[in-house]
Amino acid sequence: MTYTRNAAAGLIAASAMMFPLSASAQDVPVEVGVRPLYLVHKMQDGPLKQKLLSCAGQPVARTAFSIGHRGAPLQFPEHTVESNLAAAWQGAGVLECDVAFTADKELVCRHAQNDLHTTTNILTTDLAAKCSKPFTPAAGETPASAECRTSDLTLAEFRTLKPKMDSAAKTATAPEAYLSGTAAWRTDLYSTDTAQLMTHKESIALFRSLGAKFTPELKTPVVEMPYEGFSREDYAQKLITEYKEAGVPASDVFAQSFDIADVRYWIKNEPEFGAQAVYLVDDTSIPKFDGMDPATWGWEPAALKAEGINYVAPAMPFLLTLDDAGTIVPSRLAIALKEADIRIIAWSFERSGALTDGGGWYFHTVTKAIKGSGDYYPVLDVLAQQVGVVGVFSDWPATVSYYASCMGLK
Repeated sequence: MTYTRNAAAGLIAASAMMFPLSASAQDVPVEVGVRPLYLVHKMQDGPLKQKLLSCAGQPVARTAFSIGHRGAPLQFPEHTVESNLAAAWQGAGVLECDVAFTADKELVCRHAQNDLHTTTNILTTDLAAKCSKPFTPAAGETPASAECRTSDLTLAEFRTLKPKMDSAAKTATAPEAYLSGTAAWRTDLYSTDTAQLMTHKESIALFRSLGAKFTPELKTPVVEMPYEGFSREDYAQKLITEYKEAGVPASDVFAQSFDIADVRYWIKNEPEFGAQAVYLVDDTSIPKFDGMDPATWGWEPAALKAEGINYVAPAMPFLLTLDDAGTIVPSRLAIALKEADIRIIAWSFERSGALTDGGGWYFHTVTKAIKGSGDYYPVLDVLAQQVGVVGVFSDWPATVSYYASCMGLK
């Protein structure tokens, strides 16, 4: 406990050169850079483009509508101090720590319990010997592989790792080469040896210093639970307890999970936090899920609302579809959630590069309408104005922040 508090204090002290500990959201500068206007420039002419151009040069406000997805991982190593500072500077009013646990059951910020082999330098350190599955070089048609879990390490060992952009070169025959492979539309510019990993407690301290709200996600464990006596319920409770110990009000926390059992646990055992718990939805969490077909949902939105689930966050493609004219419109799922008075959060914006290939998985239900990067803002406009989402996760929050500020969203 003492070590963790001291480490968190060190992170805050390091960031104090930019802003004081008592900084509010208004004290942290917002700089969205050139990307929003670049995307506007690529848009087809029309009222939306003219509206967005009219906001050029105007101050951009921080809003809860703009959510940092793992920080700002389009360019910064995800779930690092630097990635979240970048997200806050870009106007994100809500920041995310995906939560996994270590061998000594401490909570850390990682997108998955088993992603250390692609998000850190572990394979080129002595800790590689502790990985659940050691590095195996590519051979013929068999790609290179490895699996390194947070639960393979103690917290002290986790702290020694250096973060990197999430990537792996599947043709590699050596660990050093395997750690490369960053997508061409991302960058390794900020993957320096000064980037800092975070525990969940440290994320709480940092995000609070930035005037941001919190949206931790309880990641589904890859180890069998209970893990050495640590049950799934213990795990869910520990996440909430760390906010309570830090004195964070429940109204500032939007705890997330793909497992509805976690959301139900919070509603029952921590009702103040449960009231804002977010049920995440995609086709990996619900077998055969198809947002266009109610028969595949596995539940009725009205039934979710009746049991106290007030927020649902489907992946973007399940909120959007094309009408007969090929125009992007809200999906049946989006309409049903709105009719049930459930607040909708969308994810994840700007995870698909330039959109010149139709946008990939995140746009797969509207691919025929996607021609290039200029379509980011028309999609965002449908999500905001027609679907009625209350927030959008983004890998580059500046894009969403510019839109939200221009449109007067909160």
